[in-house]
Amino acid sequence: MELRQLEVVVAVAEEGGFSAAARRLHVVQSAVSSTVRALERELNVLLFQRTTHRVSLTPVGEAFLPAARATLEAAEQARAAVERAQGELRGEITVGVMQGLYGGLAPALAEFHREHPGVVLRLCQAPAAEIPHALRRGTVDLAVVALDTPQPRGLATRLLSREEMVLVTPPGAVSQPLRPVTLAEAARLPLVDFPPSWAVRVEVDRAFRAASLEHTATFEVNDILAATDLVRHGLGVCIMPPSLAARFPELPLRLFRPPAPAWTVGVVHPRGDLPPAVAALLRHIR
Repeated sequence: MELRQLEVVVAVAEEGGFSAAARRLHVVQSAVSSTVRALERELNVLLFQRTTHRVSLTPVGEAFLPAARATLEAAEQARAAVERAQGELRGEITVGVMQGLYGGLAPALAEFHREHPGVVLRLCQAPAAEIPHALRRGTVDLAVVALDTPQPRGLATRLLSREEMVLVTPPGAVSQPLRPVTLAEAARLPLVDFPPSWAVRVEVDRAFRAASLEHTATFEVNDILAATDLVRHGLGVCIMPPSLAARFPELPLRLFRPPAPAWTVGVVHPRGDLPPAVAALLRHIR
């Protein structure tokens, strides 16, 4: 029995299928299937029940899975102990991040890579709602996300920044400093908005609901560059964090009269002892 076999079994169980496990492990599906079959022959049991539409653990598989996870964790701890003794960090870290976020992450990754070139860094973009599940499954080691909802149990959070959103307007719309705009005034303007799953949209919708205001998106896009391009051509306005708006200095900004939509960003990771490389990267993300 090999660690790779255990890793494949855990991936199939957590992803619910051979194809999804293959994508997670960056291998072809046939390699996942053959690895599981070889382990089942070695143990002389069936770990998974295969049907046309789904793959599920057998009772034996249910009993095997916790032990497989514990073995993989013990192996990781053993590798970490060797790394600490050698004084050189190695391994692989997968960082989860939402699209367009976070401005301070790239410099932190670059600084970490210069100090620890033996650690492979991977960046995985995903919707905010999916990242906590990825952290709990172990497919993501830590994440930088908008803290729009309480994080599930088992995850720790550290605040990175909090800012009030601004109204991004077309060029020439503001020729001189103006008073802050109200949410009611913004609701009457053609709005360039993001999909409902985006954290920016969640916070903007929440602010309008709290003010008992109805608003309708004239344009809905899933890309910040596309949103600002529509604003640049005078087709609407867009509400976003000033840290994102700062990337487009040619677009005038208007502050909101309180209460403004808030934007809070934090780093999230599993509670408890972390692998040395993950703990080192956390120290660089400020």
